Amino acid sequence: MSDTQKRIDDLVKSSNVLLFMKGTASFPMCGFSGRAIQILKACEVDPKDITTVNVLDDDEIRQGIKDYSQWPTIPQLYVKGEFIGGSDIMMEMYESGELKQTLDR
Repeated sequence: MSDTQKRIDDLVKSSNVLLFMKGTASFPMCGFSGRAIQILKACEVDPKDITTVNVLDDDEIRQGIKDYSQWPTIPQLYVKGEFIGGSDIMMEMYESGELKQTLDR
């Protein structure tokens, strides 16, 4: 495992709700990242309980997270170490009620 993959693995394992995104929760830098934050808010996740990683601040993380998850796009949501998906998957899970259940576990 490379140093970048180890850093990502440590981040994933150290947070209950972790979102790799472009920008920050208070200032998303793309529509998909903004939508991911809105979905988490709609699921009543306390903003203090969301850890975000701005991939625009670190090119190694930006590419490394795609390799880590085998998922080509950002944002990427992890809940209790489990990869959930990007904003489209989050929206589908939100609409079905599955995301709230996953977050409440």
